[in-house]
Amino acid sequence: MLLDLLFSGDIRGAIISFLLSVPIIILVMSVHEYAHGVVAKKLGDPTAESLGRLTLNPFKHIDIIGFLMFLIIGIGYAKPVPINSRYFKKPKRDMALVGAAGPISNVLMALLFGFLAKVFDLLLPFLPINETSAVAYGYLAQILYYGIAYNVIFAIFNLIPIPPLDGSRILYAFLPSKALLWFQRYEQYFFWGLLGVFLIFNIFNIDIIGGVANFFINIIFKIFFISSKFIFLLLLQLH
Repeated sequence: MLLDLLFSGDIRGAIISFLLSVPIIILVMSVHEYAHGVVAKKLGDPTAESLGRLTLNPFKHIDIIGFLMFLIIGIGYAKPVPINSRYFKKPKRDMALVGAAGPISNVLMALLFGFLAKVFDLLLPFLPINETSAVAYGYLAQILYYGIAYNVIFAIFNLIPIPPLDGSRILYAFLPSKALLWFQRYEQYFFWGLLGVFLIFNIFNIDIIGGVANFFINIIFKIFFISSKFIFLLLLQLH
């Protein structure tokens, strides 16, 4: 992450990483929150739409502190889309579905970036190569990798079953009412405590989320190694 590059003294690398990471992180967070709003509306809750949050406009979703944390240490958050469970026919189930929508959207985007990365890899031998284009191809490859990595990291982080992350909404569907009320009462303390733990982990270079994310990133590349090659060969036949 950016913090690691700064500590290593690689200022140029940190600047390039910053410029390439910003649009990806904005996209990751915006699509994630938009997915929550879309599913909530489908289940009968118009709250997000009435408050202007049913949009991909990043200015409606980005929390500046959460964004900077994501950029610097790899863990962050966006402004939660407001949800009113009173509109739901089955509140516990529907809240779980709304909660799952965000991480699922990130997984789908990670798969899309994985597909694009493999197609780019297959096209690369046929592209013109010179000093300028080689640099441009390197930046493009880095952007595609960030598209996979940040989506996977954001999905994994949000699936942690600690309030107010999306995993807690899924967990709530299985909790009795008393336990549910207790969790909701102390949501803010759970969240800030979790961020504190991850900050400490980052200081001591303990990257649990990154390790899990790398496992799934490798799976994505393996999935598309065969499928993207098949599609590329099919396109060659069509032309």
